[in-house]
Amino acid sequence: MIRAMVVDDDALVRLGLTDLLDSDDSIEVVAQATDGLHAIEQATARRIDVALVDVRMPCMDGITATKHLRSLPHPPKIITLTTFDLDEYVYDALAAGADGFLLKDTDPAEILRAVHLVAAGSAMLHPSAARRLIDRYHHTNRPQATQAKTRIGPLTPRERDVLALLSQGETNADIAKTLGMQESTVKSHVSRILTTLGVTNRVQAALLARDAGLTP
Repeated sequence: MIRAMVVDDDALVRLGLTDLLDSDDSIEVVAQATDGLHAIEQATARRIDVALVDVRMPCMDGITATKHLRSLPHPPKIITLTTFDLDEYVYDALAAGADGFLLKDTDPAEILRAVHLVAAGSAMLHPSAARRLIDRYHHTNRPQATQAKTRIGPLTPRERDVLALLSQGETNADIAKTLGMQESTVKSHVSRILTTLGVTNRVQAALLARDAGLTP
C-alpha cells in the first residue's frame, strides 16, 4: 500500500486529489497539509511514501518544503504540482530534490501512474522536459564546474557514458540501445550513479553532468 500525502492550500484541490488517490485500491491518503510547514509536521509524525506538493503556498512554499522533506530521516518521494508548465519554480523544486512534477490539469490516470512510478523509485519527469528545464534555467559558473568534476571523478568510464546520455534526456531504453546494454543493466548503473553523486533523482544528476561538461 502506497501511503500518500496531499499538500495544497486550496481546499478543493486537496479534496479532488484525495478522492482521486483514494479511488486506487493500492494508494491510501494518510495525510493532508495546507502549506509546507504543515506538510513537514505531518511527514515527521507518520510515514509518507509519496507527497504531492503544490509549488505556491503561503507560510512555506513547496520548494522550501521539498528541501526540508528530503532531509527527513525517512524522506517521502515528492511530486510537485503546478499550473505553469516548465516555469522556474518547477526547476527550483526539482533541483531541491523533488522526483518530478505534474500540471494540476494532468489526466487523472496519469496522476495515478506517476504516484506508482515514483513510489517504485522510477523517475516520472519526462526526459525531454527535464532537458528543456536544464537548458532554459541552469547556468554553470567556474566553482560549480570544478566541484562537479570532482564529484563525478569516482564514476567508472561506463557510468560516465550512461550519465552523459541521461543528461541529454535519454530514457533507460534509449541508453541501453545506444550502448548495447540490457535495460536492467542501465537501471543498475543509474542507481549507482545517483548514489555515488549523492543526488536523489535524474534531474540533479543531469545538472551535475552539465556542470562537469559531460553534456554538450
